[in-house]
Amino acid sequence: MTYGLLAKHINYGYIYLLINQLLMKCFLGFLLLFCSMFSSAQNIEQKVIPLDGDANLDRLILAAADKGLVLMGEASHGTHEYYLWRDKISRRLIAEQNFNFIAVEGDFASLYHLNRYVKNLDGAANSAQEILLKLNRWPTWMWANEEVVALAEWLRSYNDKLPQDKKVGFYGMDVYDEWNSKKVVLDLLKRTNKTAYRYVKSQYKCFGSHQGDSWSYAHAVRAGKEVCATATKNVVEYIRNNRSSFSELSDDSYFYLLQNTIVVQNAEEFYRESVASEGYVSWNSRVHHMHGTVNDLLNLYGENSKGIVWAHNTHIGDADYTSMRNTGEKNIGQLSREGLGNDNVLLIGFTTYEGKVMAGSSWGAPMQEMTIPPAVPNSIEYELNQIEQECFYMIFDKEDRKEENLKVMGNRAVGVVYNPFGDKRQFIPSIVPLRYDALFFFKKTTALRVLKK
Repeated sequence: MTYGLLAKHINYGYIYLLINQLLMKCFLGFLLLFCSMFSSAQNIEQKVIPLDGDANLDRLILAAADKGLVLMGEASHGTHEYYLWRDKISRRLIAEQNFNFIAVEGDFASLYHLNRYVKNLDGAANSAQEILLKLNRWPTWMWANEEVVALAEWLRSYNDKLPQDKKVGFYGMDVYDEWNSKKVVLDLLKRTNKTAYRYVKSQYKCFGSHQGDSWSYAHAVRAGKEVCATATKNVVEYIRNNRSSFSELSDDSYFYLLQNTIVVQNAEEFYRESVASEGYVSWNSRVHHMHGTVNDLLNLYGENSKGIVWAHNTHIGDADYTSMRNTGEKNIGQLSREGLGNDNVLLIGFTTYEGKVMAGSSWGAPMQEMTIPPAVPNSIEYELNQIEQECFYMIFDKEDRKEENLKVMGNRAVGVVYNPFGDKRQFIPSIVPLRYDALFFFKKTTALRVLKK
């Protein structure tokens, strides 16, 4: 019955535009037969925990203490408050509950320099800001900001008091920046293992004239060019099956080498499927890569390790309870619950009624501070804005998740590309108390504090 509540359109804006049409009226009427607003069974204001001090996070930290993964989302990729409070939560989980790493929706190769810095590994830079200012792949503002600098410097200070094998890591988990990963692999092998270097270089020659341009490669494959999937798989298996051949590499360095080969392999699939396939195939390819990276990190840190994930709400809020389910799209939150069990995962969403955000008008466009207009009716943001508190969070319980207390509502989703005039289309139909375990809400948010060169 719960799945029957989900809308049949992936885009809430589409529902909004059709809401006055007879078909949608009938559909909403059908929904109302089976559900009512989850606050109808219990006063939603009684669940609100105000964010007027760090101590108010105590209930959340207690709920997260025994989890293997705590995944924290964001309704945009450019909002100060989301980064600030994810930072506060992360610090407490690390310092009080012994969490081992943070994995973020960023590039593995470039952000590994930040991991090297916070752990003070060989070759570490002089500061977090020095590293982040060198990021050059759009959208740089996601990580080259004052908020990430503050977290990284705290991590460095915290780690400096720990033995090397206990230090907390910071990693990118995304599938992008694949040519940088390829360069890292070849450069590292050239310095440490000439035999492996020659083998891997021969495999990567498959990309030929398309080196550095994955879209060009993908279109060439569609036109009949040789597929490089076997070559990239061969490299991963070669590195994975010959650990003894890289004995001079520390576990951190070997993981760095292996993971970069996995980025190259999975990026090949992602871009190729983006061109060749329709629908959810390429999306899920990226999702499985990020989920696999998180699992690899759990394995790296050993038995009973615990991790923190930062990513967009569309990645961490369980896709099974959104319209993504109807299009075959999965996400990390869903896969983590399925793999580790609901009791070992905590999914935390972050959202706002209105505010400012850093974004671009198109892919690769200059970043700009944009205005997020007030949320549309029939959204969770509109509902929560009726509460007097300026910012707060809620932890959902069994009462919230009873069938009679559930309703499909829009949930804001702003990407790195954003047009405020099309904001009504930026809401995903969701069953919020099932999509998340907890939800942070801000009436009005501000833009990230971007670093300036």
